[in-house]
Amino acid sequence: MLGSGGGSGSCSKDMAVELGDEPHVLVVDDSLIDRKLVERLLKNSSCKVTTAENALRAVEYLRLGNDTLEGTVSEVNMIITDYCMPGMTGYELLKKIKESSVLKEVPVVIMSSENIPTRISQCLEEGAKMFMLKPLKRFDVKQLKWHLMKCRN
Repeated sequence: MLGSGGGSGSCSKDMAVELGDEPHVLVVDDSLIDRKLVERLLKNSSCKVTTAENALRAVEYLRLGNDTLEGTVSEVNMIITDYCMPGMTGYELLKKIKESSVLKEVPVVIMSSENIPTRISQCLEEGAKMFMLKPLKRFDVKQLKWHLMKCRN
């Protein structure tokens, strides 16, 4: 199931968001508790949040793999995804995003409850902006916001 948080922000194709607009973040996690936690933290930091319960739903939402429709969904400024999910991992989702001509510049953050150095390195080498350990905390959201602001300028 996809969920969308409140907010009126929207982004243009080049990810330039007008001052005052809320950045739009897609949160992908099969754990309802983790998804809601990240959603609440981001909303409290003035972000518009859309959630997906797994990577396959995120692929549908982002319209990946459909060249004629790809990128026609409302633009996202960042994608935060769990690493370990059934059906498709966060790493596989990251690879699909980085292969997309429309979405490859969108920063992707991988989160996991497991601190496995080889997994972290693999994700960063594939193009993840950050790898964060769950559960996310307010300080983590400050780091995410910094990356969002950097991408918006």
